[in-house]
Amino acid sequence: MATQKTPIKKKTAKRTTKKSATKRKIVKSNTPTIGTFSSAVAYLLDQTDYERLRVVQYDDSTFKLDRMRLLLKALGDPQDKVSLVHVAGTVGKGSTVAMLSAMLRGNGYTVGEYTSPHLTDIRERIVVNGEMISEESFTDFLKEVVAAAKKEKVTPTFFELITAVAFKQFAEQAIDIAIIETGLGGRLDSTNVITPLISLITKIDLDHTNILGNTVEEIAKEKAGIFKSSVPAISAQQIESVSEVLKECAEASRTEVKIISNDIEFSARFGGGIDGKQHTRICVITEDSQYMHIPVPLNGEHQATNCALAISAIDQLKKVGYEFDDLALYNALAETKIEGRMETVWERPKIIVDGAHNPTALQALIKSIGAHIPYDSMVCVFGCCQDKDVNEMLLKISLGADKIIFTKAQGNPRAAEPKILQRQFAEISGKMTQIADTLPEALEIAAQAASRDDLICVTGSFYLVGETKKHLKALAAKR
Repeated sequence: MATQKTPIKKKTAKRTTKKSATKRKIVKSNTPTIGTFSSAVAYLLDQTDYERLRVVQYDDSTFKLDRMRLLLKALGDPQDKVSLVHVAGTVGKGSTVAMLSAMLRGNGYTVGEYTSPHLTDIRERIVVNGEMISEESFTDFLKEVVAAAKKEKVTPTFFELITAVAFKQFAEQAIDIAIIETGLGGRLDSTNVITPLISLITKIDLDHTNILGNTVEEIAKEKAGIFKSSVPAISAQQIESVSEVLKECAEASRTEVKIISNDIEFSARFGGGIDGKQHTRICVITEDSQYMHIPVPLNGEHQATNCALAISAIDQLKKVGYEFDDLALYNALAETKIEGRMETVWERPKIIVDGAHNPTALQALIKSIGAHIPYDSMVCVFGCCQDKDVNEMLLKISLGADKIIFTKAQGNPRAAEPKILQRQFAEISGKMTQIADTLPEALEIAAQAASRDDLICVTGSFYLVGETKKHLKALAAKR
């Protein structure tokens, strides 16, 4: 097992320039197909990608951590050269990572972020201090990883390859800390080969039920698979049965999990501020510190517990030598930004995108829009994966949207057919609906249906959000 690192002093990241990149030792391989960034992406897309498969066999024979360990060992175990935070959960992972990263960077630390999925550029998954990995470094590291895989006679998946590239980038950049988000579940996730400084669990809910389990308790057990012996863990506020599962898993892993609201005092207040807008403020009280009346930087009441989890992680990092100035901490937190979550991507008509892809996230989105965005009526462009709880998602959409246009992301083979979505929705609500075969067509229909003070919301899938951003960017470039 890797030894935990306890960095006391901040380090200056070793930025990789084109000059230094040419000096980096590249393991030669018989992989002529990877010569440019575009060919690197093409190679990755040709590998097994569980994010896109309709049916996934979720067990030790498919998700082999030994394969990942062997691959990383051949690469010099770059994950052991970096201090890490591990994040698992159903909803709120991206928001928690963003807020934790902002506070660390605001105090002078160089921070890596490994997240998924990406919206428009695969490099979004690997970021250092807000900057994506360069195309050159991405390509070079992928060459090394593929060469190592061939040497060890293993065939990594899409996600395993990118995970290895991320660890190589973070080790190369000599960062102070990296925040690693699980891709699927936790116990068998490719990232679960690390020994972090701290493990974080965001809210557990029903998602990927065909893979992770049919109950929140079963899913919680899978997520808690990231717990490591003697590595402290913190969880967001959970329902009682999930909290009990997390406690049992922590004990079995010979560690302790502190749950917000149970073990960490937490309160949230949602109301009007002096600027006339609605805000959420939270108080978090730990054994050592009090964080009082902190404004939550991201919209939505559901972000309160994510913010509390990020702050609790900061409090834990203080115990292993990280130093923080409170004013810098709060100022940095206030500047947190995250793409694809209630993000405004067009002004006239007003279009927002949100990757809410399960019933809980959609419910939170509808409430957040009502609290933070004034509009006359809302036209919703909706598409989701067919392996989701579609009926429940449609029910949540029916509560907020005045008109729905069903479509699907072209790059997602798991996407539900618009005609089927429309048919299922008709059994739930009598609201006006239309279907569109493509996202651009759906946006055109929405724009024609929306008046000056209406809102267009694209949601249901990160794939749909990504295609929306790409399409609107291309549209703006033509103007």
